[in-house]
Amino acid sequence: MAKDERQARARRRIPRRRRTVVAVTAAVLASIVVGYLAYRAQANLPGTQLPDQGNLHIAGPESPHESYNSDPPTSGPHLPYIAPWGVHTRPIVRELQVHNLEDGGVLVQYNCECPEIVATLKAIVQRYDKQVILAPYPGMKHRIALTAWTRIDTLDELDEARITRFIEAYRGIDHHK
Repeated sequence: MAKDERQARARRRIPRRRRTVVAVTAAVLASIVVGYLAYRAQANLPGTQLPDQGNLHIAGPESPHESYNSDPPTSGPHLPYIAPWGVHTRPIVRELQVHNLEDGGVLVQYNCECPEIVATLKAIVQRYDKQVILAPYPGMKHRIALTAWTRIDTLDELDEARITRFIEAYRGIDHHK
């Protein structure tokens, strides 16, 4: 092979290598950007994330099972049916709440004798035809608790924007495995 021919081939190979390097570099940069954006999106979600305790079905509320890692619960053993969506005037058994969360529900619960707050919470919950529940939760440390699958946010004062943001972030996300 002549020297000129070898030099011509070498010149043709360089752009091919350069294109490969540029393509690989672009792919790596795109991966970094997507990863960063996913991280930022997760970091900006409302509430506190808790470890997933699974979705084991149990026969009844009295059935022995592991303790929940939050109060109200956000995942774990639960009954094989759900509570009706909407406004409740009586507390919902914890083992029933969890199945609603698994089915993409959000629970808004309160622990206070506060008719004005309850009226506002009721108005918020009634904006949604399904997958949101309002119920009392006696004995809770805070006045208001918002729960979704592996997420909880607690409030001692009414914050309608914060409550709506929580509901909008998690309502409708099914967690069956």
